[in-house]
Amino acid sequence: MNKKRLCQPNSVGSKAAVLLVLSLSLAIGGGNGNAAAWQFYKSMGQGPAADTARDYSLNNRQILPGRVKTNAPVPAGQTAGRENPSVAVIIDDFGNGMRGTEEMFELPIKLTVAVMPFLSTSEADARRAHERGFDVLVHLPMEPRNGKPEWLGPGAVRSDLSDEEIRKRVEAAVDNVPYAIGINNHMGSKVTGDQRVMRTVLSVCKERGLFFVDSHTNYRSVVGQMAVQMGLPRVENHVFLDDTHTAGYVTRQLQLAGKRALDQHYCVTIGHVGLQGKETAAGIRGGIKELKNRVQFVGISDLVKKEWNWNPRPTIP
Repeated sequence: MNKKRLCQPNSVGSKAAVLLVLSLSLAIGGGNGNAAAWQFYKSMGQGPAADTARDYSLNNRQILPGRVKTNAPVPAGQTAGRENPSVAVIIDDFGNGMRGTEEMFELPIKLTVAVMPFLSTSEADARRAHERGFDVLVHLPMEPRNGKPEWLGPGAVRSDLSDEEIRKRVEAAVDNVPYAIGINNHMGSKVTGDQRVMRTVLSVCKERGLFFVDSHTNYRSVVGQMAVQMGLPRVENHVFLDDTHTAGYVTRQLQLAGKRALDQHYCVTIGHVGLQGKETAAGIRGGIKELKNRVQFVGISDLVKKEWNWNPRPTIP
């Protein structure tokens, strides 16, 4: 996937793809539109990773690809200069047998596996990740500013839903992904900027003893500020590993994540399974060698406990 191409929605290829998706959805109609769009993306080799990067690209034009601020102030709750800076690698889009799944599970570091709910391998991927000692997140489909909601897959959170329906969908997604210790957003540039929607999502997190990782597909996201206000940790993605899909690029992005961790003591970084999932896994494997003696690769729960002293107290079973 080429992020720059995805930033050009008026390209001929982009128009053709959108028209074909719409044609499929209209032809099938009703509740099958999501499935048709999903299968279209899978057959085209794009899938949810392409949607997430496109969402990020279209809504964060002022952020240069591959750049991250390394001079930001150290957040409250952590101390500069401590040893063993941490990198939490989150891999999105598990749950649909996507390319690169096996290669990710074989990486020699602790990962965080973000699983989309209600798909063919959602439960199996979550259980396998847990058995390997990896953390599990619910990779919750959330409405973007650009694109069509039917591209998101089943159970998506949208801004036109009532608070009751949003709650129902979030709870069902959490119940569908065993061993989940948190949620992160798939796409979601529209709803992560909507205080009403996010208040309901974060309320479910608090009730269930979960935290929310803001994937940062929206530069103006309200999630971090609202999380703090509601007594949840402010956990955010800093670096996308594979907004350009080559192993060499992913390796360089992992080095960037390592530099951020060395400067700020920790870094959260996100990659994907999907069309170029094997290349992403290869790039991560290549980057590990240089960083393994300088940073520690941790699960997102380890990082949240360490940096925010997170001690969840769920209010419902």
